[in-house]
Amino acid sequence: MRLRNIRGSREIIAASEYVVHEEETRAGTWHAIFGNDHPIHIEIGMGKGRFIMAMAKENLHINYIGIEKYSSVLLRALEKMEQEEQPLSNLYFIRMDAENIGKVFAQDEVERIYLNFSDPWPKDRHAKRRLTSREFLMRYEQILAPDGRIEFKTDNRPLFDFSVESVREAGWKLKAVTYDLHHDPELMKGNVMTEYEERFSAMGNPIHKLIAGR
Repeated sequence: MRLRNIRGSREIIAASEYVVHEEETRAGTWHAIFGNDHPIHIEIGMGKGRFIMAMAKENLHINYIGIEKYSSVLLRALEKMEQEEQPLSNLYFIRMDAENIGKVFAQDEVERIYLNFSDPWPKDRHAKRRLTSREFLMRYEQILAPDGRIEFKTDNRPLFDFSVESVREAGWKLKAVTYDLHHDPELMKGNVMTEYEERFSAMGNPIHKLIAGR
């Protein structure tokens, strides 16, 4: 589905105090940007921001960075931030393509990476673009702390199977795997639903989740 471009979205993003610009010059400085030494968690492909904003509200001791490449989608997250009575001081946004993630964070700078309902890129020739491909896992290794982890959720079974295999082939450790998250009492503890998760689960689609570490 083609995203509708919203006129003026890039200009609004450029002027927003909630967006960090010139992100490729920020590697190694994120604790200074937040003004503390709290752990840094990032969501790649955050969509309209529901998940990461909820996480930031619930975990004030963690710094969050939401990454989204589409201006028209990021704009919706900024609108939500503007509606908050008190802006979330532990959350910033970046508009960028995830392929450049290794240039934005220093080695071991990120404690956790969230991947929620990522684009499945169903054609085989596009497999390298999947956010759980071995190519992206190599990028995450550059920035993820030794005890850090990735949490991935999707309702797309082929993508999930591909992701499980990618993690294994890359030599990462699978810490948890479920093919029906909403009927897994242990993994559902503290689960925050995304817009897609709420929609797909309401349709009866099982939600799959994996947690992986280096």
